[in-house]
Amino acid sequence: MHMSLIVNGTPHDLYVEPTLRLIDLLRDELGLTGTKEGCSEGECGACTVLLDGEAVCSCLILAVQARDREVLTVEGLAGGGDLDVLQQLFVEHGAVQCGYCTPGMLMSAKALLLQNPHPTEAEIRAALAGNLCRCTGYSAIVEAVTAAAELDA
Repeated sequence: MHMSLIVNGTPHDLYVEPTLRLIDLLRDELGLTGTKEGCSEGECGACTVLLDGEAVCSCLILAVQARDREVLTVEGLAGGGDLDVLQQLFVEHGAVQCGYCTPGMLMSAKALLLQNPHPTEAEIRAALAGNLCRCTGYSAIVEAVTAAAELDA
């Protein structure tokens, strides 16, 4: 199937199989390997990307569902080689232990901050509830998102 979409600000015009998942398009076709696949069932949140500003599990979305839409991946957060404020705060707060969940956590947090620039701790925890961290770094992650909210990141 023919489709066009914008990924991290770059337009793409391509042909995909109707059953190709968005995560596979991003990783295998576009080489954006920051998006991680964990469970393939939408349970872990490692594959979270923003689709038109909404956090979605890219393992559950067909690539064609992103036709004529905008996708933002973790690679798109950094601009001009500089980390996004949210990424920098994850580093400063030690919220990047093994790093496997980090891309999904960042994207879920970014979606929250775009929709609610000043969330409460409860709102942050609710927004990140679909993202699992095996290293139990939740406290540091919440602290980093809270700091980003205080800076209007």
